[in-house]
Amino acid sequence: MDLHTGLDEGLAQLGLPAAATARQNWLAYLDLLARWNRVHNLTAIREPERMLTHHLLDSLAVMPLVTANRLLDVGSGGGLPGIPLAIGQPDMQVTLVDSNQKKVSFLRQVVAELKLANVTVVAGRVEQLPDNIRYDGIISRAFAETAVFLRLTRHLLAPGGRWYVMKGVYPETELQALPSWAGLLSGQELQVPGLDARRHLLIVGDREA
Repeated sequence: MDLHTGLDEGLAQLGLPAAATARQNWLAYLDLLARWNRVHNLTAIREPERMLTHHLLDSLAVMPLVTANRLLDVGSGGGLPGIPLAIGQPDMQVTLVDSNQKKVSFLRQVVAELKLANVTVVAGRVEQLPDNIRYDGIISRAFAETAVFLRLTRHLLAPGGRWYVMKGVYPETELQALPSWAGLLSGQELQVPGLDARRHLLIVGDREA
């Protein structure tokens, strides 16, 4: 199956309508990821077909649940899930932060080539970011244990904002270790087309905000 067909079928299974521009940019992003990965080792997954399911569709599976106007993607790495979400929701302002300069260079190249006006790339450690900009959504896909992720980013969450924590199997042990000020709002299992693995999205709020 070619990537065009795989993407169209995946979007249909996820129930995500997509403009032609978004479909074109998602495929262009996959092409850039595959090409850069051959040199810079951005991801352990090498095959574009598996990048489609394990990276792109895995990221898009959370799109109906992420309602932020200003989203921070922490430890974005190769741009996941921030780049796919930004392409699919051009009205959402997305900031990608990563401490790895090689990955930051890739992210900036993607933003430039795809002309993603709603994406900002920041190089550095998230705990060192100033709190003059707050986000109503903060997301991570493979950054740290949930409690660590919340503590490192709490100063950046806007009042009433939400953390979106992407996980594989449901993280019972991690949830038992949540800080007292953090409250689990929902934990939903995701169905990712073509991916034979458990996926969940936790949505967490700050009780004291």
